[in-house]
Amino acid sequence: MLNQQMAALGNNRSTIRELFEYGNQRAAVVGRENVFDFSIGNPNVPAPDAVREAILAEAAGDPVALHGYTSAQGAADVRKTLADDLNRRFGTDYTGDSLYLTAGAAAALSCAFKAIACPGDEFVVLAPYFPEYLMFIERGAGAKAVIVPPSITDFQIDFDALEQALNEHTKAVVINSPNNPSGAVYSEQTIKQLAALLCEKEKQYGHPIYLVSDEPYREIVYDGVNVPFVPNYYDDTIVCYSYSKSLSLPGERIGYVLVPPQAADSADLYAAVCGAGRALGYVCAPSMFQRVTARCAGQTSDISIYQTNRDLLYDGLTGMGYSCVKPAGAFYLFPQTLEPDDRAFCERAKKYDLLVVPGADFGAPGHMRISYCVQTETIRRALPLFAELAKEYGKG
Repeated sequence: MLNQQMAALGNNRSTIRELFEYGNQRAAVVGRENVFDFSIGNPNVPAPDAVREAILAEAAGDPVALHGYTSAQGAADVRKTLADDLNRRFGTDYTGDSLYLTAGAAAALSCAFKAIACPGDEFVVLAPYFPEYLMFIERGAGAKAVIVPPSITDFQIDFDALEQALNEHTKAVVINSPNNPSGAVYSEQTIKQLAALLCEKEKQYGHPIYLVSDEPYREIVYDGVNVPFVPNYYDDTIVCYSYSKSLSLPGERIGYVLVPPQAADSADLYAAVCGAGRALGYVCAPSMFQRVTARCAGQTSDISIYQTNRDLLYDGLTGMGYSCVKPAGAFYLFPQTLEPDDRAFCERAKKYDLLVVPGADFGAPGHMRISYCVQTETIRRALPLFAELAKEYGKG
């Protein structure tokens, strides 16, 4: 007998992946240039030149060391370099022993959730959220995910709904800012209010409530918006990070878990993260790209291209009658669909070879996610098709 839950997961891919594969099939029929695939957050902006230079510099060294195992938590000198970069940017005092390097943000989140989950624990997830959170929490860590509905006027936190979701079983709250799928960035006031609420609840329930901050889009922001560094506001924060977006390295799978020393039971917490990595079968993060990211610490790809795409798409769609909160970060637009049934709307969009993801997958029905990390010309050519789709609903 096989594990039927795992078989079901393998046979039923996420909507995002299904759309991506559908796009590949349509491309074989109508041509790749005629499929407008906005389904997946795969950066189209090249990695900065510093990445190529770092790869070449590392390749000139000892190949055995370059491609060999590192310590399970990552090479000590790499972790120190990355900690020093965080200290420089955010005024912190971390050491390399605060960082556990991972194969991307997915591994970071999986390790963090498994490290803190105990039987009966609940993890509060704020919608809209990345759908795989539920997989990592429920299937990976064996805990319960509790969903807080979104505030669709601005995609900040609905604190009344959050407070109702918190109880003595709450082990952690999961946030993602800049947000996938809305592009919202939690303001400093939002983070301060969240920290105050969680401190109050920690005292009420007599145990830590961790704040798991998923931050792969930390550097992708526009118009001078500031992204508050969450551990500076709330002690019991665990940060999960990836270089997939900031350095355009999604296929290289490199990120980290940050366990700040001020977090409750930080030494045991760090050990539990290491233990979770062991239990999940992670040996070490990719060796070469540990060293590449250390050489490129603090750098990013050309974010201005994403801003150009955001402005073109936002202005175009809102001009046609689509309603949307303007994203301050990440590279997604999250407009309301032109009918309440977002799945039906996204299915109708396929008629124009427009591939967009239903908002219900992110805990926000009545919306669609449009990933604009594509060529700018793709957006220009897609806008008339969005206009044709809008006309079917009497818009534009």
